[in-house]
Amino acid sequence: MIKALCLIYLIWGMNWVVMKTANSFFPPITFVAYRFLFGAAVLLSVWLWLRLPLPKKKYWPWIFLTGILQMGLNNIAVQTSMVTLGAGMVSVLNYSMPVFAAVMAHFLLGEKLTWRKGLGIVLALAGMAVLMDVHAGGDVTAIFIGLLSAVFWGLASIFVKLKLSDVNAISLTTWQMVCASLTLLVYTTAVPQGPVIWSKESILCLLYNGVLASALAFFLWSWILQHIEVSKASVAVLAVPIVGVIGGIICLGEPMTLHILLGMLMIMAGIYVVVTRRKQRA
Repeated sequence: MIKALCLIYLIWGMNWVVMKTANSFFPPITFVAYRFLFGAAVLLSVWLWLRLPLPKKKYWPWIFLTGILQMGLNNIAVQTSMVTLGAGMVSVLNYSMPVFAAVMAHFLLGEKLTWRKGLGIVLALAGMAVLMDVHAGGDVTAIFIGLLSAVFWGLASIFVKLKLSDVNAISLTTWQMVCASLTLLVYTTAVPQGPVIWSKESILCLLYNGVLASALAFFLWSWILQHIEVSKASVAVLAVPIVGVIGGIICLGEPMTLHILLGMLMIMAGIYVVVTRRKQRA
């Protein structure tokens, strides 16, 4: 579990810079379509190599729905909001997902929203705000779209836990991605999105997103959702922005400030509060 989370932290954390860069070469929806088409091809190859069976017929409506929500609408909202907002701001908006997921899990999954979970969520989200130095202002429409990405992601996570927990994680991720990518490909073919600038950098963005951020990371996320509570999993991934900040410091020469350090500590404290059990008194 810890190894899977650490891989997600690394891959998705560094991907915020990659996704922001990709907007210089691809229209947002086109990039999401290509990204998941590439990821679907990778996962489908693995699925065929392992000779896994097709999911049962009763699971297909939920596979399609969660694929559209988690991989389609969530990522379209992210890419679109990053056209006018910075990657850090969009990261904060997208990773407000635990608030929506924890509330929905309380009503739909029976995962009790205890004071301890609530405290951890508030602490981690406050740490993200400090970490990214979020302030008022910006494109209100883009901010709303960024928040919608969190709602889509949280809702998909609930449905995966509620309806798809018995599906093999590789099969689930493979067919979610196939459904999402083909749907988006049909849409971008029918509705022109604008030109794509092909270059070495744009191809690298696509490769990173297709193989690592899509195929590998979403498989790990599906596996994690099948093994721990949605509310805990959604807070555990709040460490992703920390990696993004560290990547900026190492790769871009961004400074390490006191509010960055404080934000990291708050996020880690929030995660610890949520994912650990309260010790029973003797």
